[in-house]
Amino acid sequence: MQNIRIALWGFLVLLTVLWLAAEPSTLQATGFFAIRAMAVQYSGILAIGAMSVAMFLALRPRWPETWLGGLDKMYRLHKWLGIAALAIGVIHWLWAKGPKWAAGWALLERPQRGERPPIENPVEAFFSSLRSAAEGWGEWAFYAAALLIALALVHYFPYRLFYKTHRLLAVAYMVLVFHAVVLFKFSYWTSPIGWVIALLLACGTWASVVVLLRRVGAGRKVEGRISFLQYYPGVRSLEGVVEVPTGWPGHKPGQFAFAMSNASEGAHPYTIASNWNPEDPRITFITKALGDHTSGLPEKLKIGQEVSIEGPYGCFTFDDDCSHQIWIGGGIGITPFVARMKHMASKQTPDWPEGQTVDLFHPTAEVDEDALTKLAADAKAANVRLHLLIDARDGRLNGQRIREDVPHWREASIWFCGPVGLGAALRQDFAAQGFPVKQRFHQELFDMR
Repeated sequence: MQNIRIALWGFLVLLTVLWLAAEPSTLQATGFFAIRAMAVQYSGILAIGAMSVAMFLALRPRWPETWLGGLDKMYRLHKWLGIAALAIGVIHWLWAKGPKWAAGWALLERPQRGERPPIENPVEAFFSSLRSAAEGWGEWAFYAAALLIALALVHYFPYRLFYKTHRLLAVAYMVLVFHAVVLFKFSYWTSPIGWVIALLLACGTWASVVVLLRRVGAGRKVEGRISFLQYYPGVRSLEGVVEVPTGWPGHKPGQFAFAMSNASEGAHPYTIASNWNPEDPRITFITKALGDHTSGLPEKLKIGQEVSIEGPYGCFTFDDDCSHQIWIGGGIGITPFVARMKHMASKQTPDWPEGQTVDLFHPTAEVDEDALTKLAADAKAANVRLHLLIDARDGRLNGQRIREDVPHWREASIWFCGPVGLGAALRQDFAAQGFPVKQRFHQELFDMR
């Protein structure tokens, strides 16, 4: 999370510094309309800059994953950049439209303008001729983008509709690129802020084309076929095994992939619940009925059905040199730990630190005996100490309970996947006890919208 904040605020600060370097007279500006002109330029730069990076991150690039901590964190940055673009875009719109409204209501007097000198630069003159179109088109594109971003933030908006409508942001963005290029102060183009904005707009436009052509992650997709399905009614979860005969590069326990069984529904992210064996190329997913799409999977999926899988992604891979690890898998958040246990059980020669021990806490409000029996067997095979806590019987899990059951918790690393609220509470609790949460509390942020 810290790197996400650094990336977001660092990017906005960088654009601010570059803009101030190109507009050194900012602090000496006098008069409302002079301030307004600068505010419109500055807010427009921040808004289109944030939206450009958000568009680029929509391509799911691999190289930022390690620094940001995984694609789940990258998508959180994508979301924050979208929110920032929306908020700053509203401010930009108000600076552009507000004074015109005030002048129309006789609350503000427009400044008297003399005759403008002719524009000698032919490119600048061409941009000037497009100014009216850029303002009009940009205004409507802003309204469309604001609506689409707002819909993306409403979790009650069905995923299948989100998948279809969110791509339209690419169209709105390209119209806003036209708006930005034409209305960007022409003198800025020869300064560092102009070079950076040109690069951002080029990357964002390229990303928009890829999104509209539905080519996101195309080079990381393989085709598979469902070979096994089992539904666990007690926990409303479906286990599915997909055979991927060729192309899959392999994955680490804790990583996830995007799976698509129906093109109209789009690809959904699922944590992989199996270790990788190239001699038996199969991938297991466990999905829980949490929404309109996942609730219908038991009826929609059939053995023999073809599935497209893209990945793997994620950095929740249990890589550290601590002598002990504490795993906390709440509800369906148990999935990455299942994959890790299967991996540990399959290894004759461990690829983790010698002598490393593990305690796994699995708090759950729902019970399915078959699922719990399999979990216990996986824990036993991997030599993992399992702590099963059923809410109605054992109460809620908290930091004190973990510390009582794991006396050497100060030397351990903590790996959490589950409800966001529980993760935040445990992180805060351990931080209050002096545990180095920034270095050794690892949390999967499995929310892709």
